[in-house]
Amino acid sequence: MADSVATMPVVVPTDGMTVTESIRLKPGTYVLPHGMTIAADNVTIDGSSATIVGTDRAGTAITVRGRSGVTIRNCRIRDFYHGIAVHGGRDLTITGNCVTGTAEVVTNTVFLNIWEPAENAYGAGILLNRVENADVNDNNLQHQMNGLLTYHCRALRVRQNNACYNSGFGFHLFETCDSIFEENWADYCNRYQPRDENGVRVGAGSYGHMGADATGFLLIHGSCNNVLRRNFARLGGDGFFLAGRRPDGVDVPCNDNLFEENDGSLSPNIAFEATFSSGNIFRNNWADRCNYGFWLGFSSKNILEGNRMLWNRQAGIAVENGADMQVRDNDFQSNGNGILIWTRHSASFLATDNTNSTSRNWTITNNRFLKNGTGIAILANMDHGIRPATELPEDQTESRPRDHVIRDNDIQENRIGVHLCHADRTVIEKNKLAHNVEADLRRDDDHNTKLGPNLGSAGAYL
Repeated sequence: MADSVATMPVVVPTDGMTVTESIRLKPGTYVLPHGMTIAADNVTIDGSSATIVGTDRAGTAITVRGRSGVTIRNCRIRDFYHGIAVHGGRDLTITGNCVTGTAEVVTNTVFLNIWEPAENAYGAGILLNRVENADVNDNNLQHQMNGLLTYHCRALRVRQNNACYNSGFGFHLFETCDSIFEENWADYCNRYQPRDENGVRVGAGSYGHMGADATGFLLIHGSCNNVLRRNFARLGGDGFFLAGRRPDGVDVPCNDNLFEENDGSLSPNIAFEATFSSGNIFRNNWADRCNYGFWLGFSSKNILEGNRMLWNRQAGIAVENGADMQVRDNDFQSNGNGILIWTRHSASFLATDNTNSTSRNWTITNNRFLKNGTGIAILANMDHGIRPATELPEDQTESRPRDHVIRDNDIQENRIGVHLCHADRTVIEKNKLAHNVEADLRRDDDHNTKLGPNLGSAGAYL
């Protein structure tokens, strides 16, 4: 248990000091370029609103290595590389601190590398590396590059922290598992990478990429079994970004995470991106007014239920070569496509793994599709689901989507209700397919589709 403030000695901090007992800092502003180190177990530092200032955004204000029972609270920290850095240890509490102005890659320049290991970590308000059983609560981590970076951690409880207006990641999980991230804020974690029309970076004012892999919440490299609930990550490069395959092609899936009651709306890119992973559940989230609400390419066995997707430019849900998905009880309104499912042949991908060689075995039930361009599109051999992919080699046959079930959905007032293109063995039954402007059902070279009964316009069955 953390020490009582009344029993702790009041200390004037000195540069490079080592702390071996619980202390309370004397209020004031202190320039400590070498920071301080906690070098004993069961130690509390209470900042009492003292401000610790670094120089040139280098070094660390408070460092902990291999300790247990440490509490850091009520400190104000600015202008270091990392504000608080913990390397190894357990039973940690970091609460009520304000850490801002840490090291930042110059904004509106480079595309970020989300795969940086702990030894090359970007600057951040708080860095946790190989920490188990920790509470990180009520910290202000705004206006810098990254709020909280976690590497190889387990059993974290991260609640009610504010990491808005950062140019990198609000909250970052790298092989961090079995943790809870609840009621945190990471709005407008975004950046811009200028480019010319050929994709080469140039000065401001040219073409470019909004987002550049900045995101409110980043889960990578085997971050599994986490709960992310009631968090805000609006206006980010992405809202929530989960990646399960390294650039060198090695699979490091992020499986079995629960995303519940979060808001990732208003991204120029994607509210929820989760690729090369399985078993993730997305329940009762908001994904409005983005390019895509959900992008779940090459993933499998995901459940999407009770989510809201409004006014997304391309699609509410977009998935390339996804398998064994369940989509139920969601609301899709005024998107380019409600659900956009497609396949794309990739020789390099199939050479190493054919688990997701095509789109297959989806169950789409009890959803509401209103005023979308297309309610549900299941298409073969597409690029991003919106244009034909490169023509297949002569010795390859098209990977056709197969074995999808569309049942008990309300699909009305879209331009096209359901569009099948080169899809095999689709079941379409017990839906209300009515008042769609061009067609309730459009079929282009689909095979063995099972139809009906589906309730059409004026009560007629299709």
